[in-house]
Amino acid sequence: MKRQRILVVDDHEVVRLGLRALLERHAGFEVVGEASTADEAVMKTLDWRPNVVVMDIRMPGGSGIDACEQIVAQAPECKVIMLTSYAEDEMLFNAIRAGAAGYVLKQIGGDELVRAIETVGRGESLLDPALTSRVFAQVRKAAVAAEAAAFSELTPQELNVLGGIASGMTNREIAEVLHLSPGTVRNYVSNILSKLDVANRAEAAAYAVENRLSAYLDKSMR
Repeated sequence: MKRQRILVVDDHEVVRLGLRALLERHAGFEVVGEASTADEAVMKTLDWRPNVVVMDIRMPGGSGIDACEQIVAQAPECKVIMLTSYAEDEMLFNAIRAGAAGYVLKQIGGDELVRAIETVGRGESLLDPALTSRVFAQVRKAAVAAEAAAFSELTPQELNVLGGIASGMTNREIAEVLHLSPGTVRNYVSNILSKLDVANRAEAAAYAVENRLSAYLDKSMR
């Protein structure tokens, strides 16, 4: 099996030496070098082309996130594992956006770090188990926001009319449920098609289902 070539990046020499000593005990790893700054990490990655960069997220003169973004852009075959002492949501998601393949807390044990390097070395992604729930919570929050934005231009009554359309109701049936005249419902339908930029009732119904309209409706229209 091919050995993983690793670059260790941290502004504290003691940490770098400790990581090097830990990783070099593993027969499948070769620590090709060390770096103490973000700029040095980028330069040495481009010069030495390691398979994996294990990098502190906070460093003076430039963050590990900035270095990660440059490394992923210029050496996409290299995988970056971000190390941090703090479980901060903003840092976590910035690292993910920067293209980090792994994000682990420094409190993990040596065996866990070895497995993390092996995992990203195979082309997989890895997240510290302590942070998984935060990612799912953020994903759920983003999904809810996206769903709400899908209907942001519609009034509450237009939402109810769209709910009737999605349920296969005719204009007359919608009018009866909402206590409106058929002509008023017809006007609402026209406005809905225009605001959603869809051509007909079928497309409006499909849009409603796709974006989970039912979560925003009165019970009578679900």
